[in-house]
Amino acid sequence: MKILSSKKTHPSSDGAGVKLTRVHGFDDHFLNPFLMVDQIISDDISEIKEGFPSHPHRGFETLTYLKQGVFSHKDSMGNIGSITSGGVQWMSAGSGVIHSEMPENFDSQVRGFQLWLNLPAKDKMKTPEYQDVQKDEMPWIDFDGAKVKIIGGSLVINQQTIVGPLQTLPANISVVDIELEPYSKLNVDTQNRKTMLLIYKGKLNDSPSQVLLNVDPQDLILNCADEKVELLLLVGEPINEPVVHYGPFVMNTQKEIDQAINDYKNGILVQEQPIIK
Repeated sequence: MKILSSKKTHPSSDGAGVKLTRVHGFDDHFLNPFLMVDQIISDDISEIKEGFPSHPHRGFETLTYLKQGVFSHKDSMGNIGSITSGGVQWMSAGSGVIHSEMPENFDSQVRGFQLWLNLPAKDKMKTPEYQDVQKDEMPWIDFDGAKVKIIGGSLVINQQTIVGPLQTLPANISVVDIELEPYSKLNVDTQNRKTMLLIYKGKLNDSPSQVLLNVDPQDLILNCADEKVELLLLVGEPINEPVVHYGPFVMNTQKEIDQAINDYKNGILVQEQPIIK
């Protein structure tokens, strides 16, 4: 595995003070086509209970993958959904959405990830969409000492094509959760797409832990040494367009950002805005 560049994760917070581990991506193209990657890790109810109350988005998509815990979703499209450990909530904000993501069941720990996925200019004002996927729709696949869960897109692993339930992600994105037992190995064919590894537990041979690696997609082999490794494999095709980011809005120009802010202030970011609590 050839490492092209890397970024260490660092503490941050979002929503109503939810503590996160974050890799920023807006100031460079390290994450392209991913805009942001957050890991939620909480053993303390006070760090998570206020969640992500009602807030707007425009111009990109969110993907929330919950390893442990319960999260509920409500949005201005009228969607209401809840996922438990192993489930996923995906939303394409498109032209504009107001939504909330709130934790439930505070007797358990919370572990999970949220990804912000960029949309190309032609799709930034498309009709918003939402889908939740429960854990039984994304079974783990065993590969001789390794387990793979494909969340979205498709990938070839050990010469076997695996396909996830989310098939409308932008930029030919694939998102895969991988658990490697000691001394296991996986061969991954990413079809020469941009490839990143978020190593959130343990470390691969010659790699640190708690790091996002930008790796050469050619001949990608994941080797595990004498400790278990858990990682997210993020694959996609870069969107080579300008990115202008302001809070919950991601567009291509400052004029479009100004329009999104004005639309939100004037109550026209979305056509209908039911109360979201």
